[in-house]
Amino acid sequence: MTETAEQQLSFNPFAPGFTVDPYPHFAELRARNPIEHNELGFWALWRYTDVYDVLRAKMSVQDDKVIHVGPMANVYEQVRVERGLDPVGTVSMLDLDPPDHTRLRKLVSKAFTPRTIEQLAPAVERLVDEALDQIQDQGEADLISALAFPLPFTVISLMLGMPETDTDRLRDLSGTIVRSLEPVPDEETVRAIVDADIELVQIASDAIEWKRKNPGDDLLTALINAEDSGDVLSEEELRAQLMLLYIAGHETTVNLIGNGTLALLRAPDQLALWRERPDLDENAIEELLRYDSPVQMSRRVTLEDYPVGDKVIPAGSFVIASLASGNRDETQFGPDAGELRVDRENARQQISFGSGVHHCLGAALARLEGRAAIARLIRRFPDLRLAAEPEWNGRVNLRGLAQLPVSVD
Repeated sequence: MTETAEQQLSFNPFAPGFTVDPYPHFAELRARNPIEHNELGFWALWRYTDVYDVLRAKMSVQDDKVIHVGPMANVYEQVRVERGLDPVGTVSMLDLDPPDHTRLRKLVSKAFTPRTIEQLAPAVERLVDEALDQIQDQGEADLISALAFPLPFTVISLMLGMPETDTDRLRDLSGTIVRSLEPVPDEETVRAIVDADIELVQIASDAIEWKRKNPGDDLLTALINAEDSGDVLSEEELRAQLMLLYIAGHETTVNLIGNGTLALLRAPDQLALWRERPDLDENAIEELLRYDSPVQMSRRVTLEDYPVGDKVIPAGSFVIASLASGNRDETQFGPDAGELRVDRENARQQISFGSGVHHCLGAALARLEGRAAIARLIRRFPDLRLAAEPEWNGRVNLRGLAQLPVSVD
């Protein structure tokens, strides 16, 4: 029997060069196997419309709703038990369904308002300018360590009102924990993730204890005091939300700034167009988000049989919705969807922040930081260029740059 084209092609993040440029593979999947039932048991959707619909559908984000659990879920439980922990552990609102998600998000949102973000703009711009001053003095720099990482890390630390801490250690821990978002981590990685989680929980607990003694006009104090009709965050919930905000508050924005700058350097006509047109500042960020999504995938669990296209995904199935592939879908963004165009009219239709009830709470902050960092960078340095080949971080989901060497003179 001859294999069909669909049988011959499936999602393969281990293919050589995938983490450097996954987009040709995504294009093939959209064309040949857009509604995929992978041999590892999960389903995957690659087209914009299918991804968008799933993000807004009444599905779960809780792994305990999966009927056919993958082997790594059992490994996570085993390792946690070995460490003397609860098999499941405390989860953030990112991993909870309504009504629990609704309750937590409502409390957190009270301390995460648009007004708070607007008030951060001067501080963000000052931090960017200070970083650019140092880059100018040096003449060249690794943009990730000089700007893309320290900016959002400092901003979320200031926003939360965190005590002084070991920045390098926190970056290592955060980088390890986000590997839990990878599609298929190995057992060694799972053990590293659990150990990093234990250490970060202790750091969060210490920060909360310190903040209770040293309250201020900041997000962590507001979270501690957040209340809605007598409802407050428990200690476990408070730790989980703090860890979520701390990690999500910088990891994804690092990718936006790094990936976005590289995309512009590789499309000098678009860099020049944006540099000359400040009126494109907001739209250009939407296009960079579309062109190379800081988070490549989102996951859901079907609560009932879910028809999509000519297939039905059974209840209790784990579904990967590819934000990155959807953002490059030609049927949504036109035949030039694979090209960067900072004046693209429908760039804001990008789905990099998700959609529905789990739409990214920090989207406005990410946009502010990305816009301030990249716009000021390209206008400050007319001779900005790559100094060497960039180095990718090797991740599949939070795919970004580990190093981006640039020269400014």
